[in-house]
Amino acid sequence: MIMKKWLPVFLIAAMGGAVSIGLYKLAGLDQKQIVLQEQVPGMGRLTDFPGAPAPFDFTAPAEKSTPSVVHIRSTMGNERVTQNRRRQAPEGLEDLFGDLFGGGGGQPFGGGVQPRAPREGAGSGVIIAADGYIVTNNHVIEDASEITVTLTDKREYKAKLVGTDPTTDIALLKIEEQDLPAMAFANSDNVKVGQWVLAVGNPFGYLYSTVTSGIVSAKGRNIRILSDSLSIESFIQTDAAVNPGNSGGALVDVDGNLIGINTAIASQTGTFAGYSFAVPVNLVKKVTEDLRKFGTVQRALLGVNILDLNAKLAKELNLKISEGVVVGGVRAGSSADAAGIEKSDVITKIDGQTVRSVAELQEMIGRKRPGDQVTLHIYRDGNQQDVKVTLKNRDGSTGVVKREEKSVFNALGVELETISAGDQAKLGINGGVRVKKIMNGKMRNQTEMREGFIITKVGNKLVKSVEDVRRQLDGATGGVMLEGKYPNSNESFYYAFGTDNE
Repeated sequence: MIMKKWLPVFLIAAMGGAVSIGLYKLAGLDQKQIVLQEQVPGMGRLTDFPGAPAPFDFTAPAEKSTPSVVHIRSTMGNERVTQNRRRQAPEGLEDLFGDLFGGGGGQPFGGGVQPRAPREGAGSGVIIAADGYIVTNNHVIEDASEITVTLTDKREYKAKLVGTDPTTDIALLKIEEQDLPAMAFANSDNVKVGQWVLAVGNPFGYLYSTVTSGIVSAKGRNIRILSDSLSIESFIQTDAAVNPGNSGGALVDVDGNLIGINTAIASQTGTFAGYSFAVPVNLVKKVTEDLRKFGTVQRALLGVNILDLNAKLAKELNLKISEGVVVGGVRAGSSADAAGIEKSDVITKIDGQTVRSVAELQEMIGRKRPGDQVTLHIYRDGNQQDVKVTLKNRDGSTGVVKREEKSVFNALGVELETISAGDQAKLGINGGVRVKKIMNGKMRNQTEMREGFIITKVGNKLVKSVEDVRRQLDGATGGVMLEGKYPNSNESFYYAFGTDNE
């Protein structure tokens, strides 16, 4: 993260309506340049402009793409969903964060609006199938009990939520209609820095069907705006004007085809200030296909800790290359572990495609499913070699992960990992699952469990893997007791919670 005089503030740009705009997350902008592959524009028509470079005439792509972009309004009960949720500010930025929210005497987004949570949530969406499937951002419809979709011809529909994926901030909706103008997908791998793009959406929640133009500024941006531990951030960065209310809208090429879903802006004021960010359509395609088929995303994981390779790190590690992704650690039992990937390996390609950053690697793997096989080209001890890896899911298997919304396991709000045989021996236990992270959920709300706790039993059943924990919780009713210990204690601890969804 690079800080200069001002640290950019990243805002989710979907909190539409003049008083319904909310700050999504505070983060820094990684300034690293990403090298891209070539894509040649097609539909844009050049127009004479004496004395200056000829600009594009964007009427054709605008006319093609606009009918596929919808307005989305979210409600909760009889009230609008508030999108102005307070998020935790990065350390050292609490004052700035408070001012943007109206705390500490300031007013949100520069004044004029009282520091009161708005009742309205609005954004944009893109029709991706003629039979009524619509993609948007997860934060646009998060916590909504009712979702209304308005087409460009003003027809309104109540939408069903098919599924969400917070790790990419993507959600899939369905309305009951046929012969809708679905937008065609481009190939976001072929997007090139400098190519013209259009952003289509509904800024501020009431400026319907707005089209702005710009160029691609960078690709593979990780701006640390998504809080999930498995988040994939490999955004397309553009300078096309995107404002609150545009989230979930389309980023299209000059052929009028979808290359990304507009998600966030970088701004000190809450409105567009030169940078906007979109989820690449190749990742969107995989996520929406999973949500449509399984109701939840089938996430494949390598099971490695990774960091970007640069000249300084290459010198420290005595490497003869300076581009790629360094493996900082390999999780026991993971896909990478089973394939023989080692600490300090440098991954330079995946299936023949060059990898230059952590963001690029995460996106490439994020487009795979458990059970898929990939070939990693790695640099180890001065030698190049290819390693075939069969990808596993977060539970260490290649099976289909069930939809989580109704899962007691998911309601725990914890990130778990299976304990290696070596660690089991050190701890004097047989089996066990470590609680790596505690998030919002039953463990935080109903118990005093701390991170690092080792679950050895669910009820009276021994558990030796994350899948064991999930299996024991499937179908559980009433109260459940978790037994285990902390690493530096010989004492047994017990935590009980209820399985109801209240």
